[in-house]
Amino acid sequence: MSSSTTRDRILDALQDVLIEGGTSAATLESVAAAAGVSKGGLLYHFPSKAAMMIGLVRRMSDRAEEEFRECVAQPGGVVRACLRTSLPGSSEEAALYWSVIASLRSKEDLPDEARDLIHNLFAQWSTLLREEIDDPVLAETIRLVGDGLYLTAIAGLPQPDPEVIEQMIERLVAQADAARSVS
Repeated sequence: MSSSTTRDRILDALQDVLIEGGTSAATLESVAAAAGVSKGGLLYHFPSKAAMMIGLVRRMSDRAEEEFRECVAQPGGVVRACLRTSLPGSSEEAALYWSVIASLRSKEDLPDEARDLIHNLFAQWSTLLREEIDDPVLAETIRLVGDGLYLTAIAGLPQPDPEVIEQMIERLVAQADAARSVS
């Protein structure tokens, strides 16, 4: 098996362990077992739990960067994409991000490099929205609505009715469109 495949398998296993048991369950031993590699094999690719967490967050960041590039090119652009991606695609995605954010809060399992990557992901939405909308208050309102929807979803808190969410998205997109046409 190639290195990248083994590395990906380890990151997939880390993701699964985080989803199933949270950050406390994500030990080198548990991830190695879930990936079907020896602890030595895991350590070859990731010399520590911190390195493994950085690898996972970097992979998440790379995927988000792809989404950022795609949303800039789409009709409805950044505003619609920001709000649409604020709803996790699956319960697994929600559990993964909840575990990563819990690691952020614990200050134990997530190294500064991983924290910076996550910070940059959230900050990138601000940058993209401000580039698309001249009104900085509206841009930040849209970002904060997106953050609120996402954090509410991954925390398992009650969600607004889907129809209300759709109306909210359409209203904010219309406001952004109006702000763009004024300038």
